[in-house]
Amino acid sequence: MDKNTRFKIESRLAQIGSIEEPVTGAINFPIYQATAFRHPQLGKSTGFDYARTQNPTRKVLEEAAAELESGDAGFACSSGMAALQIVFTLFGQGDHLIVSLDLYGGTYRLLERILSKFGVSATYVDTNNLDELEQSRRPNTKAVFIETPTNPLMMITDIEAVSNWAQRHNLLTIVDNTLLTPFFQRPLELGADIVVHSATKYLGGHNDVLAGLIVTKGTELSAEIAFLHNSIGAVLGPTDSYQLMRGMKTLALRMERHESNATAIAKFLLTHSAVAEVFYPALPDHPGYEIQNKQSSGNTGIFSFKVKDARYVEPLLRHIRLIAFAESLGGVESLMTYPAVQTHADIPEEIRQAVGVDDRLLRFSVGIEHVDDLIADLGGALDAAVEEIEGGAKHE
Repeated sequence: MDKNTRFKIESRLAQIGSIEEPVTGAINFPIYQATAFRHPQLGKSTGFDYARTQNPTRKVLEEAAAELESGDAGFACSSGMAALQIVFTLFGQGDHLIVSLDLYGGTYRLLERILSKFGVSATYVDTNNLDELEQSRRPNTKAVFIETPTNPLMMITDIEAVSNWAQRHNLLTIVDNTLLTPFFQRPLELGADIVVHSATKYLGGHNDVLAGLIVTKGTELSAEIAFLHNSIGAVLGPTDSYQLMRGMKTLALRMERHESNATAIAKFLLTHSAVAEVFYPALPDHPGYEIQNKQSSGNTGIFSFKVKDARYVEPLLRHIRLIAFAESLGGVESLMTYPAVQTHADIPEEIRQAVGVDDRLLRFSVGIEHVDDLIADLGGALDAAVEEIEGGAKHE
Protein backbone atom coordinates (compact mmCIF):
# COMPACT_ATOMS: atom_id res chain seq x y z
CA MET A 1 0.00 0.00 0.00
CA ASP A 2 1.40 3.41 -1.01
CA LYS A 3 1.58 5.61 2.09
CA ASN A 4 1.00 8.68 -0.03
CA THR A 5 -2.34 7.41 -1.31
CA ARG A 6 -5.33 8.92 0.49
CA PHE A 7 -7.40 5.87 1.34
CA LYS A 8 -10.66 6.02 3.29
CA ILE A 9 -10.25 6.21 7.06
CA GLU A 10 -11.52 2.64 7.54
CA SER A 11 -8.66 1.35 5.38
CA ARG A 12 -6.07 3.56 7.06
CA LEU A 13 -7.13 2.37 10.49
CA ALA A 14 -6.99 -1.30 9.53
CA GLN A 15 -3.50 -0.86 8.04
CA ILE A 16 -1.85 0.92 11.01
CA GLY A 17 1.74 -0.34 11.18
CA SER A 18 1.29 -2.94 8.48
CA ILE A 19 3.78 -1.44 6.00
CA GLU A 20 6.27 0.01 8.47
CA GLU A 21 8.61 -2.96 8.95
CA PRO A 22 10.75 -3.23 5.77
CA VAL A 23 13.19 -5.99 6.77
CA THR A 24 10.82 -8.91 7.36
CA GLY A 25 7.57 -7.48 6.02
CA ALA A 26 5.80 -8.27 9.29
CA ILE A 27 2.14 -7.26 9.09
CA ASN A 28 2.10 -6.32 12.77
CA PHE A 29 4.84 -3.87 13.68
CA PRO A 30 7.21 -5.33 16.30
CA ILE A 31 7.41 -4.32 19.94
CA TYR A 32 10.83 -2.76 20.48
CA GLN A 33 11.58 -3.17 24.18
CA ALA A 34 14.98 -1.46 23.99
CA THR A 35 15.54 1.68 26.04
CA ALA A 36 18.93 2.43 24.45
CA PHE A 37 20.06 2.31 20.81
CA ARG A 38 23.52 1.91 19.33
CA HIS A 39 25.04 4.87 17.48
CA PRO A 40 26.63 3.99 14.10
CA GLN A 41 29.55 6.32 14.86
CA LEU A 42 30.35 9.54 16.68
CA GLY A 43 27.95 12.29 15.67
CA LYS A 44 25.51 9.96 13.91
CA SER A 45 22.22 8.45 15.05
CA THR A 46 19.68 5.98 13.69
CA GLY A 47 17.01 8.43 14.84
CA PHE A 48 16.62 6.49 18.06
CA ASP A 49 18.84 7.26 21.04
CA TYR A 50 16.86 6.77 24.24
CA ALA A 51 13.32 5.39 24.61
CA ARG A 52 11.93 8.39 26.48
CA THR A 53 12.76 10.56 23.46
CA GLN A 54 11.62 8.06 20.86
CA ASN A 55 10.90 4.36 20.42
CA PRO A 56 10.24 2.65 17.05
CA THR A 57 6.93 1.12 18.13
CA ARG A 58 5.70 4.37 19.66
CA LYS A 59 6.82 6.31 16.59
CA VAL A 60 4.56 4.27 14.30
CA LEU A 61 1.60 4.92 16.63
CA GLU A 62 2.34 8.63 16.81
CA GLU A 63 2.62 8.97 13.05
CA ALA A 64 -0.69 7.13 12.63
CA ALA A 65 -2.40 9.41 15.18
CA ALA A 66 -1.14 12.53 13.42
CA GLU A 67 -2.24 11.25 10.02
CA LEU A 68 -5.72 10.26 11.23
CA GLU A 69 -6.31 13.65 12.89
CA SER A 70 -4.85 15.57 9.90
CA GLY A 71 -2.10 16.96 12.14
CA ASP A 72 1.63 17.54 11.79
CA ALA A 73 2.86 15.57 14.80
CA GLY A 74 1.56 13.01 17.27
CA PHE A 75 2.66 12.22 20.82
CA ALA A 76 1.76 9.07 22.74
CA CYS A 77 1.50 9.53 26.50
CA SER A 78 1.18 7.29 29.53
CA SER A 79 -2.47 8.33 30.09
CA GLY A 80 -5.05 10.86 28.98
CA MET A 81 -4.27 12.95 32.05
CA ALA A 82 -0.57 12.85 31.18
CA ALA A 83 -1.46 14.17 27.72
CA LEU A 84 -3.41 17.03 29.29
CA GLN A 85 -0.58 17.80 31.70
CA ILE A 86 1.89 18.08 28.81
CA VAL A 87 -0.43 20.38 26.87
CA PHE A 88 -1.21 22.56 29.89
CA THR A 89 2.52 22.90 30.60
CA LEU A 90 2.58 25.23 27.59
CA PHE A 91 1.20 27.78 30.05
CA GLY A 92 2.76 29.33 33.14
CA GLN A 93 2.58 31.94 35.86
CA GLY A 94 -0.19 34.46 35.20
CA ASP A 95 -1.70 32.71 32.17
CA HIS A 96 -5.45 32.30 31.87
CA LEU A 97 -7.51 29.65 30.07
CA ILE A 98 -11.17 29.57 29.00
CA VAL A 99 -12.58 26.08 29.52
CA SER A 100 -15.79 24.19 28.75
CA LEU A 101 -18.31 24.52 31.57
CA ASP A 102 -19.38 20.87 31.62
CA LEU A 103 -16.03 19.18 32.12
CA TYR A 104 -14.58 15.79 33.02
CA GLY A 105 -13.79 15.84 36.73
CA GLY A 106 -10.17 14.78 36.26
CA THR A 107 -9.50 17.76 33.99
CA TYR A 108 -11.10 20.10 36.52
CA ARG A 109 -8.95 18.58 39.27
CA LEU A 110 -5.78 19.06 37.22
CA LEU A 111 -6.62 22.71 36.55
CA GLU A 112 -7.84 23.70 39.99
CA ARG A 113 -5.67 21.63 42.34
CA ILE A 114 -2.38 21.38 40.45
CA LEU A 115 -1.97 23.99 37.71
CA SER A 116 -3.39 26.70 39.96
CA LYS A 117 -0.33 26.20 42.19
CA PHE A 118 1.80 27.35 39.27
CA GLY A 119 -0.27 30.46 38.59
CA VAL A 120 -2.48 29.15 35.76
CA SER A 121 -6.13 30.16 36.15
CA ALA A 122 -9.27 29.02 34.33
CA THR A 123 -12.75 30.39 33.69
CA TYR A 124 -15.52 27.88 32.89
CA VAL A 125 -18.09 28.95 30.31
CA ASP A 126 -20.48 27.64 27.69
CA THR A 127 -17.90 27.52 24.91
CA ASN A 128 -20.61 27.51 22.27
CA ASN A 129 -21.60 31.02 23.35
CA LEU A 130 -19.23 33.51 21.69
CA ASP A 131 -20.53 36.32 23.89
CA GLU A 132 -19.52 34.37 27.00
CA LEU A 133 -16.13 33.67 25.47
CA GLU A 134 -15.60 37.35 24.74
CA GLN A 135 -16.71 38.40 28.21
CA SER A 136 -14.34 35.87 29.77
CA ARG A 137 -11.32 36.85 27.68
CA ARG A 138 -8.58 38.72 29.54
CA PRO A 139 -5.30 40.28 28.42
CA ASN A 140 -3.53 37.20 29.82
CA THR A 141 -5.83 34.62 28.19
CA LYS A 142 -3.77 32.14 26.17
CA ALA A 143 -6.13 29.38 25.03
CA VAL A 144 -9.61 27.92 24.84
CA PHE A 145 -10.03 24.31 25.97
CA ILE A 146 -13.09 22.52 24.59
CA GLU A 147 -14.76 19.20 25.26
CA THR A 148 -17.30 18.42 22.55
CA PRO A 149 -19.38 16.49 23.28
CA THR A 150 -18.85 17.25 26.95
CA ASN A 151 -18.66 14.59 29.60
CA PRO A 152 -21.24 13.80 30.90
CA LEU A 153 -23.99 16.15 29.63
CA MET A 154 -23.13 15.90 25.92
CA MET A 155 -23.02 19.65 25.28
CA ILE A 156 -21.81 20.52 21.77
CA THR A 157 -19.45 23.34 20.80
CA ASP A 158 -19.08 24.71 17.27
CA ILE A 159 -15.35 24.02 16.84
CA GLU A 160 -14.96 26.08 13.69
CA ALA A 161 -16.69 29.14 15.17
CA VAL A 162 -14.62 29.02 18.37
CA SER A 163 -11.38 28.38 16.46
CA ASN A 164 -12.04 31.39 14.23
CA TRP A 165 -12.75 33.55 17.29
CA ALA A 166 -9.60 32.29 19.02
CA GLN A 167 -7.44 32.98 15.96
CA ARG A 168 -8.66 36.58 15.84
CA HIS A 169 -7.39 37.01 19.40
CA ASN A 170 -4.18 35.02 18.94
CA LEU A 171 -5.35 32.23 21.25
CA LEU A 172 -4.79 28.49 20.95
CA THR A 173 -7.78 26.19 20.52
CA ILE A 174 -7.40 22.83 22.27
CA VAL A 175 -10.06 20.15 21.75
CA ASP A 176 -10.56 16.94 23.73
CA ASN A 177 -11.72 14.56 20.99
CA THR A 178 -11.93 11.44 23.17
CA LEU A 179 -15.64 10.80 22.75
CA LEU A 180 -15.83 11.01 18.96
CA THR A 181 -12.30 9.99 17.84
CA PRO A 182 -10.93 10.96 14.42
CA PHE A 183 -13.30 8.44 12.86
CA PHE A 184 -16.24 10.78 13.50
CA GLN A 185 -14.62 14.20 14.14
CA ARG A 186 -11.33 15.90 13.22
CA PRO A 187 -11.02 19.23 15.07
CA LEU A 188 -7.75 20.25 13.39
CA GLU A 189 -9.58 20.32 10.05
CA LEU A 190 -12.03 22.77 11.66
CA GLY A 191 -9.33 25.18 12.81
CA ALA A 192 -8.18 23.82 16.18
CA ASP A 193 -4.48 23.79 17.06
CA ILE A 194 -4.21 20.80 19.41
CA VAL A 195 -6.25 17.64 19.86
CA VAL A 196 -6.01 15.43 22.94
CA HIS A 197 -7.37 11.96 23.61
CA SER A 198 -7.76 9.66 26.51
CA ALA A 199 -6.76 6.80 24.22
CA THR A 200 -7.72 4.42 27.03
CA LYS A 201 -11.27 4.90 25.83
CA TYR A 202 -12.53 4.39 22.24
CA LEU A 203 -9.13 4.32 20.54
CA GLY A 204 -7.92 1.39 22.65
CA GLY A 205 -11.46 0.12 22.88
CA HIS A 206 -11.00 -2.94 25.08
CA ASN A 207 -10.52 -1.61 28.63
CA ASP A 208 -7.01 -3.08 28.70
CA VAL A 209 -4.56 -0.27 27.95
CA LEU A 210 -3.97 3.09 29.67
CA ALA A 211 -2.84 5.73 27.16
CA GLY A 212 -3.15 9.31 25.97
CA LEU A 213 -2.53 11.01 22.64
CA ILE A 214 -1.74 14.57 21.57
CA VAL A 215 -1.86 15.74 17.95
CA THR A 216 -0.61 19.19 16.97
CA LYS A 217 -0.78 21.47 13.95
CA GLY A 218 2.12 23.73 12.98
CA THR A 219 5.89 23.30 13.11
CA GLU A 220 6.57 25.61 16.06
CA LEU A 221 3.78 24.28 18.27
CA SER A 222 4.73 20.68 17.44
CA ALA A 223 8.33 21.39 18.45
CA GLU A 224 7.18 22.88 21.77
CA ILE A 225 5.05 19.83 22.59
CA ALA A 226 7.90 17.51 21.54
CA PHE A 227 10.20 19.27 24.00
CA LEU A 228 7.66 19.00 26.83
CA HIS A 229 6.83 15.37 25.99
CA ASN A 230 10.49 14.39 26.21
CA SER A 231 11.30 16.60 29.21
CA ILE A 232 8.33 15.54 31.35
CA GLY A 233 8.80 11.93 30.26
CA ALA A 234 5.16 10.83 30.52
CA VAL A 235 5.55 8.68 27.41
CA LEU A 236 3.78 5.49 26.37
CA GLY A 237 5.76 2.27 26.59
CA PRO A 238 6.27 0.02 23.55
CA THR A 239 3.93 -2.78 24.65
CA ASP A 240 1.12 -0.33 25.37
CA SER A 241 1.83 1.39 22.04
CA TYR A 242 1.41 -1.95 20.29
CA GLN A 243 -1.82 -2.70 22.15
CA LEU A 244 -3.21 0.71 21.29
CA MET A 245 -2.43 0.25 17.59
CA ARG A 246 -4.10 -3.15 17.68
CA GLY A 247 -7.23 -1.61 19.18
CA MET A 248 -7.29 1.23 16.67
CA LYS A 249 -7.36 -1.20 13.76
CA THR A 250 -11.01 -2.02 14.56
CA LEU A 251 -12.05 1.52 15.54
CA ALA A 252 -14.32 2.03 12.52
CA LEU A 253 -16.32 -1.13 13.14
CA ARG A 254 -16.61 -0.49 16.85
CA MET A 255 -17.66 3.16 16.55
CA GLU A 256 -20.40 2.27 14.09
CA ARG A 257 -21.75 -0.36 16.48
CA HIS A 258 -21.39 1.90 19.54
CA GLU A 259 -23.35 4.61 17.73
CA SER A 260 -26.15 2.37 16.49
CA ASN A 261 -26.60 0.72 19.88
CA ALA A 262 -26.51 4.03 21.76
CA THR A 263 -29.06 5.63 19.44
CA ALA A 264 -31.50 2.75 19.83
CA ILE A 265 -31.14 2.68 23.63
CA ALA A 266 -31.44 6.47 23.96
CA LYS A 267 -34.70 6.32 21.99
CA PHE A 268 -35.92 3.50 24.21
CA LEU A 269 -35.18 5.50 27.36
CA LEU A 270 -37.26 8.41 26.05
CA THR A 271 -40.29 6.12 26.29
CA HIS A 272 -39.63 4.79 29.80
CA SER A 273 -41.77 6.24 32.58
CA ALA A 274 -38.85 6.34 35.06
CA VAL A 275 -36.65 8.52 32.84
CA ALA A 276 -36.88 12.32 32.94
CA GLU A 277 -34.26 13.37 30.35
CA VAL A 278 -31.83 11.85 27.86
CA PHE A 279 -28.70 13.75 26.78
CA TYR A 280 -27.48 12.47 23.41
CA PRO A 281 -26.58 14.58 20.34
CA ALA A 282 -28.04 12.03 17.92
CA LEU A 283 -31.54 12.89 19.14
CA PRO A 284 -33.19 15.63 17.02
CA ASP A 285 -34.36 17.60 20.06
CA HIS A 286 -30.82 17.88 21.46
CA PRO A 287 -29.80 21.57 21.41
CA GLY A 288 -26.50 20.73 19.70
CA TYR A 289 -28.01 18.42 17.07
CA GLU A 290 -27.46 20.67 14.05
CA ILE A 291 -23.89 21.67 15.01
CA GLN A 292 -23.03 18.04 15.69
CA ASN A 293 -24.26 17.02 12.25
CA LYS A 294 -22.31 19.87 10.65
CA GLN A 295 -18.92 19.12 12.17
CA SER A 296 -19.05 15.37 12.81
CA SER A 297 -19.88 12.38 10.65
CA GLY A 298 -21.42 10.37 13.49
CA ASN A 299 -22.10 10.16 17.20
CA THR A 300 -20.34 8.69 20.18
CA GLY A 301 -21.50 5.60 22.06
CA ILE A 302 -21.84 7.41 25.37
CA PHE A 303 -24.82 9.35 26.64
CA SER A 304 -26.35 10.39 29.96
CA PHE A 305 -29.86 10.28 31.32
CA LYS A 306 -31.71 11.43 34.40
CA VAL A 307 -34.15 9.27 36.29
CA LYS A 308 -37.19 10.97 37.77
CA ASP A 309 -36.32 10.05 41.35
CA ALA A 310 -32.79 9.81 42.79
CA ARG A 311 -33.96 6.85 44.88
CA TYR A 312 -34.08 4.78 41.67
CA VAL A 313 -30.31 4.97 41.20
CA GLU A 314 -29.16 2.47 43.82
CA PRO A 315 -31.57 -0.36 42.91
CA LEU A 316 -31.03 0.30 39.20
CA LEU A 317 -27.27 -0.16 39.57
CA ARG A 318 -27.87 -3.25 41.70
CA HIS A 319 -30.20 -4.89 39.19
CA ILE A 320 -28.21 -4.46 35.95
CA ARG A 321 -26.48 -7.70 34.94
CA LEU A 322 -25.06 -7.44 31.43
CA ILE A 323 -24.15 -3.78 31.95
CA ALA A 324 -21.33 -3.30 34.49
CA PHE A 325 -21.43 -0.58 37.16
CA ALA A 326 -17.91 0.76 36.57
CA GLU A 327 -15.98 3.88 35.74
CA SER A 328 -14.39 4.62 32.35
CA LEU A 329 -15.99 4.43 28.92
CA GLY A 330 -15.38 3.52 25.31
CA GLY A 331 -14.72 -0.20 25.62
CA VAL A 332 -16.53 -3.06 23.92
CA GLU A 333 -18.25 -3.84 27.23
CA SER A 334 -21.16 -1.67 28.38
CA LEU A 335 -20.45 0.34 31.54
CA MET A 336 -22.70 2.54 33.64
CA THR A 337 -21.30 5.31 35.84
CA TYR A 338 -22.80 7.53 38.53
CA PRO A 339 -20.92 10.81 37.86
CA ALA A 340 -21.86 12.59 41.09
CA VAL A 341 -19.87 10.11 43.19
CA GLN A 342 -17.39 8.78 40.62
CA THR A 343 -16.00 10.65 37.61
CA HIS A 344 -17.10 14.13 38.75
CA ALA A 345 -16.73 13.83 42.51
CA ASP A 346 -13.80 16.30 42.49
CA ILE A 347 -16.01 19.08 41.14
CA PRO A 348 -17.63 21.04 44.01
CA GLU A 349 -21.27 20.09 44.51
CA GLU A 350 -22.60 23.60 43.89
CA ILE A 351 -20.83 23.71 40.50
CA ARG A 352 -22.03 20.22 39.57
CA GLN A 353 -25.59 21.05 40.52
CA ALA A 354 -25.52 24.30 38.55
CA VAL A 355 -24.34 22.50 35.42
CA GLY A 356 -26.79 19.64 35.85
CA VAL A 357 -24.59 16.82 37.16
CA ASP A 358 -26.91 15.98 40.03
CA ASP A 359 -27.83 12.86 41.99
CA ARG A 360 -30.35 11.74 39.33
CA LEU A 361 -27.81 11.61 36.48
CA LEU A 362 -26.36 8.36 35.14
CA ARG A 363 -23.81 8.01 32.33
CA PHE A 364 -24.02 5.01 30.01
CA SER A 365 -21.08 3.90 27.89
CA VAL A 366 -22.83 1.61 25.43
CA GLY A 367 -20.80 -1.37 24.29
CA ILE A 368 -21.03 -3.60 21.24
CA GLU A 369 -23.26 -6.30 22.74
CA HIS A 370 -26.54 -7.11 21.02
CA VAL A 371 -28.80 -4.08 21.40
CA ASP A 372 -31.84 -6.20 22.36
CA ASP A 373 -29.95 -7.66 25.31
CA LEU A 374 -28.85 -4.22 26.47
CA ILE A 375 -32.36 -2.80 26.26
CA ALA A 376 -33.77 -5.80 28.12
CA ASP A 377 -31.13 -5.47 30.86
CA LEU A 378 -31.56 -1.73 31.30
CA GLY A 379 -35.34 -1.81 30.98
CA GLY A 380 -35.63 -4.65 33.45
CA ALA A 381 -33.37 -2.87 35.95
CA LEU A 382 -35.39 0.34 35.64
CA ASP A 383 -38.64 -1.55 36.14
CA ALA A 384 -37.22 -3.35 39.17
CA ALA A 385 -35.98 -0.07 40.65
CA VAL A 386 -39.38 1.57 40.27
CA GLU A 387 -41.16 -1.42 41.75
CA GLU A 388 -38.75 -1.58 44.67
CA ILE A 389 -39.13 2.12 45.52
CA GLU A 390 -42.75 2.76 44.61
CA GLY A 391 -43.99 -0.66 45.63
CA GLY A 392 -42.29 -0.34 48.97
CA ALA A 393 -43.78 3.10 49.47
CA LYS A 394 -47.28 1.73 48.89
CA HIS A 395 -46.83 -0.81 51.64
CA GLU A 396 -45.55 1.63 54.26
